[in-house]
Amino acid sequence: MEIKKTLLWVVFSVSGILLLNNWQISQGQPPLPFLAQPTNQNTTKEEVVNRGSQMPTPVSKSPIAVAAPSDGSLKATEKTDTVRIELKNDVLDLVLSNRGGTIVSAALRKHFNDGKPVTLFAIDQNSTYFARNGLIAEGIDAPNHNDIFRHQISANGQKITFTLEKNGILLEKSYALIPDSYVVETTYQVTNKTNKTVTPSLYLELVRDNQSIDESQFYSTFTGPAIYREKEKFQEISFVDIEKNKVKPMSALSKGENGWIAMVQHYFASAWIPQTEFVREFYFDKLEKNLYRIGIKSGFNEIAPNGSAAQSAKLFIGPEDEKILKLISPEFELIKDYGMLTIIAKPIFWLLTQIHSIVNNWGWAIVILTILIKIVFFPLSAASYKSMARMKEVQPKLVQMKEQYKNDPQKLNAAMMEMYKKEKINPLGGCLPVLIQIPVFISLYWVLLLSVEMRGAPWIGWIYDLSKPETSISDLIGIGIPIGVLPILMAISMYIQVKLNPTPPDPIQAKVMLYMPLIFSLMFFFFPSGLVLYYIVNNILSIAQQWQINNMFATKKA
Repeated sequence: MEIKKTLLWVVFSVSGILLLNNWQISQGQPPLPFLAQPTNQNTTKEEVVNRGSQMPTPVSKSPIAVAAPSDGSLKATEKTDTVRIELKNDVLDLVLSNRGGTIVSAALRKHFNDGKPVTLFAIDQNSTYFARNGLIAEGIDAPNHNDIFRHQISANGQKITFTLEKNGILLEKSYALIPDSYVVETTYQVTNKTNKTVTPSLYLELVRDNQSIDESQFYSTFTGPAIYREKEKFQEISFVDIEKNKVKPMSALSKGENGWIAMVQHYFASAWIPQTEFVREFYFDKLEKNLYRIGIKSGFNEIAPNGSAAQSAKLFIGPEDEKILKLISPEFELIKDYGMLTIIAKPIFWLLTQIHSIVNNWGWAIVILTILIKIVFFPLSAASYKSMARMKEVQPKLVQMKEQYKNDPQKLNAAMMEMYKKEKINPLGGCLPVLIQIPVFISLYWVLLLSVEMRGAPWIGWIYDLSKPETSISDLIGIGIPIGVLPILMAISMYIQVKLNPTPPDPIQAKVMLYMPLIFSLMFFFFPSGLVLYYIVNNILSIAQQWQINNMFATKKA
């Protein structure tokens, strides 16, 4: 009993601290010191990284400085000035630099933040995130992302080719957009104009800062690098592990083995997917303060003098939409990572999409899915509620025993066990059925939290975005924290559930249980409204089921 009280007070205290911290942030105040995001105090000079054949060399550690073209021309140029070139299709708006052909900006034209397209790649005061590539060759300074390339755009404006000859190595690389696709098709043609055989390697990198994309202090999603290897599956790599050199060396990808690298964040990702015909190696490191990279190096075969060779790769920049991801590469949908509960979460998401295809509204799809899951678990829930109803029947006896043996815990426990045996009550009978259901409801939680389909998806009336907290009352009265109808209904439903459950014999514990709905409902003010909707529907169904069972026992007793 003491353990239960301690746990309840811990939950109560942590909830209060998180609520205070989120209130400070929402009012423009700094977060509490022990909840502030850690910052790296180490600084490193800008320098060239030279790690032999294992890493691209030379590699600049500084973000690429991009200046606007003086004449606005997008034609091929011999100038050494850095210029910006735009490529667009129906869903992507890219900006590339002629320095290395680096993609320095990427906006998603069908996804919005505050009415503006979501910007994934950017190099500015707020964020650093871009994709780059180049060549390395043993003993030769080959064309890489530090060099100025000539460029030529196709007539339709959706393909650009960069060209540079350096030390006898000619590199022609092109980027092509596909209509209505988040994939950039890239090709790399290498010509050896030296008088000796060379064996270059193509490197593909994603570079970004460690800025978190989480939208709330009350839930957390992963932001950082990730890799996929066919033999060892999907793996996320935290910035902290890279910082502390805790990431184990990774084996190379053999010819024919699928593999790719990615940078993932809440709802969106970018990824390089090279050809499988070459041996490829992963690498990742910290470039400078708060700046990291992940890369994959793909070796060419030997290229004789005056010979040439080519590779290709896909660059994905877009939403973690499973319908889109499945079409790009095998297992690519794993970028949307449900963790250990993937085996449960994926069928739940599939069922949710099937319901949506019928009702054409994600809010009602959540409601129907929650009802279906509740129906499946009806027998287990009934067993749990019956056990709680029996416990509520003997509650007066428990209170009497606690008073009688208040100074002798051993006798109290013995008396309680004897009563449970006599009344044929299993004290764990209300817990075990609930424990079996927990993985399913946690999986549903992650499905709703991670699904980009919820962004901008309306339900009814004022609930216009299921991925954001409901702010209807806040907008109405002009206060700084989100207050909506759903969190209030959540608080009411939780309170009713507490009243239907057996009252704990300990008065302090009983008071804590009574106030818990208030604390948790305050947290739900900052949760996505789609998640709150799911919890409310689940609570209402649970209340109905528990009320019916309690009435059944009361009638039987009468």
